[in-house]
Amino acid sequence: MLSMLRGSGRRSFDTLAEDEILALAISSEEEDARVYQAYAASLAERAPDSAKVFRDMAEVEQSHRNMLIGQFRQRFGETIPLIRREHVRGFYQRRPDWLVKNLSLDTIRAQAEQMEAQAFRFYTQAAGRVTDASTRQLLGDLALAEQGHGEIASMLGEKHTPEDVIEEEGRSERRQFILTYVQPGLAGLMDGSVSTLAPIFAAAFATQDTWQTFLIGLSASVGAGISMGFTEAAHDDGKLSGRGSPLKRGLASGIMTAVGGLGHALPYLIPHFWTATGVAAVVVFFELWAIAFIQNKYMETPFLRAVFQVVFGGSLVLAAGILIGHG
Repeated sequence: MLSMLRGSGRRSFDTLAEDEILALAISSEEEDARVYQAYAASLAERAPDSAKVFRDMAEVEQSHRNMLIGQFRQRFGETIPLIRREHVRGFYQRRPDWLVKNLSLDTIRAQAEQMEAQAFRFYTQAAGRVTDASTRQLLGDLALAEQGHGEIASMLGEKHTPEDVIEEEGRSERRQFILTYVQPGLAGLMDGSVSTLAPIFAAAFATQDTWQTFLIGLSASVGAGISMGFTEAAHDDGKLSGRGSPLKRGLASGIMTAVGGLGHALPYLIPHFWTATGVAAVVVFFELWAIAFIQNKYMETPFLRAVFQVVFGGSLVLAAGILIGHG
């Protein structure tokens, strides 16, 4: 499975030296400042007051960067190691600028709250890893500052979209539910539903033996579930990303992967080949549409795009399996 490679080649946060922790903080502040500038540009015409808030937040992030650079220069000199979020296992990621252009103000505010909550967790963890008193104090102060930014983002949403604002606790719980269960579960469902299509239908048309096809589908589904479950649990401990328990995420990913494959393997318990194949094809149709629905509801993927990506891609894999089986 290609998913086994996910997260490979990244450093564990616990292995970073103090100069690397400061370097990571510097690059993170630079990236956050650019994200807030992109938010400001996106809101400039439709919500100018909100845009000003995000410009101010970007300037504050730049001031944090300068403080961190000053601390680094004082302790380690002029050469800052090149280390970014994508180099550290389990570290949170930011959306590229082109993905924020058409987001609603409420969505942008929620994203900003999540950014600041992640930054607060990072600085809290980082402060516990350093021994130098001045560095530890700086990281602790930055943690408090990021926490304050989150409150600003929350107030921004209450001011400009009061009818759409949900209670903070409810928003946090929903975000955590998505991070811990929906994202890994969706990845598993996609992997299990799509990646097992070709071997199951190839075996079906090659052998026209429903029992043998079921055994192949069962082994492929269970094997993929174990692979995805362990991969999800191992590549991110949730401390910095805030994605929750690796055990819960691993179970969500592994179970949904197995379910995705078993959905079109179980019909081959029906002894009649064409009846089993017809039922399996109907199950595949509903699986792919379910994936598109979840992407649209929870991941904000436009429905037509989700349908095209999932249904069209799954249909190609299905066709490949049938052609290989006939060959």
